[in-house]
Amino acid sequence: MNDVAGYIQRKTMLYQTGVEYGDYTMNFVQGCSHGCKFPCYAFMMKKRFGQINSYEEWCRPHLVSNTLELLNKEIPRLKSRIKSVQLCFSTDPFMYGYPEIETMALASIRKLNAAGIRCTVLTKGILPASLAHLSSENEYGITLISLDEEYRKKMEPGAAPYRERLEALRSLHDAGCRTWVSIEPYPTPNLIEQSLDDLLNAVNFVNKIIFGRTNYSKETSAYTEHRKFYNDKAAEVIQYCEKHHIEYHIKEGTITD
Repeated sequence: MNDVAGYIQRKTMLYQTGVEYGDYTMNFVQGCSHGCKFPCYAFMMKKRFGQINSYEEWCRPHLVSNTLELLNKEIPRLKSRIKSVQLCFSTDPFMYGYPEIETMALASIRKLNAAGIRCTVLTKGILPASLAHLSSENEYGITLISLDEEYRKKMEPGAAPYRERLEALRSLHDAGCRTWVSIEPYPTPNLIEQSLDDLLNAVNFVNKIIFGRTNYSKETSAYTEHRKFYNDKAAEVIQYCEKHHIEYHIKEGTITD
């Protein structure tokens, strides 16, 4: 188990995402110990605007200590506008090995649910079994871009092992929860040779699959067939999901002319 590097305070917590499949979101941690090596948009933006100075600093998460107080103020004002709140877009709500972050995530979800607000969760950590006892309207997801644990160690060194992520997600599914998986950023063959079909079969119990390309990556751009590759893989996801009656969403920019 790990301790957070420190605590910060913020002036606001809930905000609209502007993301194609999102509504409102909250980010109650600054930084992420998962330390993903593929281009991380959240890290790049925080560094660009001077909130984070280095990769090493990014990997030492700081918890927003006044998270619940902000929710107490903002939920009454915003709840009539909110369809759902996603945890999180610029950090991870169940950061692997950080119980203090998990505790804050669960408290936040309970507070939002108590106000009749549905929550959507996405993590590269372990989804706790206690989520099954919260609102049946919630949706719980993991990011899963491979089944190769050596690739995970290389690209997501601080994140939970793939098998542990899958087992936790499957347990919530078996408990009757709505589950989903984000297969993004899916790597090109010059990064790893793998079967997308094997990956889809591993998550064929979920309610929804989101698929997206790798962005901002020199390695992906160097793969000369990357446009055709992502068009073909997106078509494979669509065909698979339609055959197995799974909802799907292909991220903008993944399919190109």
